Amino acid sequence: MHKELDNDAEIYVWEITETEEELMDLSPVPSDELEELSFIKSEARRKERLAECALLSEIFDDRVYLGHHDNGKPYLQNCAQEISISHSNRFVAIITHPSEDLGIDIESLDRDFTAVEKKALSEDELDDLSDSNRNLQLAIYWCAKEAIYKRMSIYGVDFAEQIEIEKFRPHGNGDLEATFTHKDGTEMEFELEYMVFENHVMVWIVG
Repeated sequence: MHKELDNDAEIYVWEITETEEELMDLSPVPSDELEELSFIKSEARRKERLAECALLSEIFDDRVYLGHHDNGKPYLQNCAQEISISHSNRFVAIITHPSEDLGIDIESLDRDFTAVEKKALSEDELDDLSDSNRNLQLAIYWCAKEAIYKRMSIYGVDFAEQIEIEKFRPHGNGDLEATFTHKDGTEMEFELEYMVFENHVMVWIVG
């Protein structure tokens, strides 16, 4: 999937259907990353990393090198594009923009999101939960907060206290409004978008 947004951001989604060997053949993996892969015991996690490399090769004409800041936020070492990455067992999602800060998160709806109620939602958000499509609504809440967390790229964020998603009812796709409150009380308002496809939820933020 390739989705061009009105704000010059682009989203790319790779469905992981290949074997490890097939993914290795699709894109050369730097030796340091190969060493890291050798320490990952989960085959699914290794395939996610390999699919990530393959997707980067599809996106960029020239070879790009992915680095990570101390907080885990990815960046391109040899390219000026901003980037955010998310994985599920089945998909890798990447969003890029020439200059704006980004965040993206993708999750499978096979996951049980009930734990999100206790650790990530405010009282107002809990009050807004509906009995119908509850797991979908929780998944969207979680993905939205994860996307904002990635965009902010700061330590020690309290998802329930600092990230507030305005009331919404889940659909196949839609817009969300959110407020991030810094620990000094300063507020930032954001708009996000989401889509539901192939039993997955994907939420992204640009700017």
